[in-house]
Amino acid sequence: MALQISATNPEHPALLLELPWGTPLEEWPEEYLVPLPRGISRHVVRYARAGEETVAVKELAERPALREYELLRDLDRLGIPAVDALAVVTGRTGGAGEPLEPVLITRHLGGSMPYRSMFETTMRPATMHRLMDALAVLLVRLHLAGFAWGDCSLSNTLFRRDAGAFAAYLVDAETGELHRRLSDGQREYDLDLARVNISGELLDLEASGALHPSVDPVGFGAEICARYRGLWQELTRTSVYPAGKYHYIERRIRRLNDLGFDVAEMQIESSPTGDTVTFVPKVVDAGHHQRQLLRLTGLDTEENQARRLLTDLESWMATQEDYAPGDPHAARPEVLAHRWVREVFRPTVRAVPRELRGDMDPAELYHQVLEHRWYLSERAQHDIGLDTAVRDYVDNILPTARRAPEPARD
Repeated sequence: MALQISATNPEHPALLLELPWGTPLEEWPEEYLVPLPRGISRHVVRYARAGEETVAVKELAERPALREYELLRDLDRLGIPAVDALAVVTGRTGGAGEPLEPVLITRHLGGSMPYRSMFETTMRPATMHRLMDALAVLLVRLHLAGFAWGDCSLSNTLFRRDAGAFAAYLVDAETGELHRRLSDGQREYDLDLARVNISGELLDLEASGALHPSVDPVGFGAEICARYRGLWQELTRTSVYPAGKYHYIERRIRRLNDLGFDVAEMQIESSPTGDTVTFVPKVVDAGHHQRQLLRLTGLDTEENQARRLLTDLESWMATQEDYAPGDPHAARPEVLAHRWVREVFRPTVRAVPRELRGDMDPAELYHQVLEHRWYLSERAQHDIGLDTAVRDYVDNILPTARRAPEPARD
């Protein structure tokens, strides 16, 4: 059987042909590989360079490779945080003509970390809590979309920094199933798998001495379930309000927005007596602040980053002479937002030397500068300004941060 590359982009097959498909993946020469940290996997996985792209290459049988490829493409269409599926390579043969396993190729998620690399230094409990929050949000988003993961774990997740928190991305969809809607039983089964897997992974870290002594592996496994259930309840519960108190419905929608979710459809019914109304959010989409920031500025960020940047944008807009909400002659928000990107956001990012940024994306870098400005202003008891914050951040914070990867002031 001849070598075949099934790809989502017509440019990828030509780039991928340069890789040594006639060699088993675990024997690939170093010249093709990219030295990035890898999580634990039941399959052989390597990072490689394909043109300007860094890709993850995973060996597995043809049928599950094609199935996972399609599932990842489905998740992309649904807007779920997951790695991008680029191609499946089949028909591989070795030097003696022996068949080699097909591979699934995904795009490397820039700035992401497998959870084990985050434990290279002992992770603090507060950071662990942020990790659990991110995974709970991801699992809720998957279940809202009708996706049963079937193997939710820290090993099957990548994490990216998101304005002091983490954003979680699905990296392994091999056991997943996509349905129109999940039953409560399917959700609970997926959640129980997550609890067992996470507790097992933390027990493994505890045995290796990498887990903070105050962290209870079994307790943290149970905590992911509690966080999931709290979020699921808030997003899907039915609310009953007194008739005429329609601002209660708006308050509920604002609370969902604050959690980062949009209500795309709702059901409102009056009681037979007319003294109460029942409100049910029918379809809930994640990424409220992401979409708002993207619409205003064109910046595509993580959810918490978007929330922070929108706050800064609104504060800056309030200082502009042509900002007058409700005045038809004032500058439109989109015009002011693009001016903020041009005059504030981009100059701030460019003021940080590229060699000091590491793998931080521009939105995370800007958030870090805003955090530093706040701390310096608190210490000085007055606003020290963005320019001063950038200079101090470059001189005193970034060099230290590059030596010590453990994030964040809690």
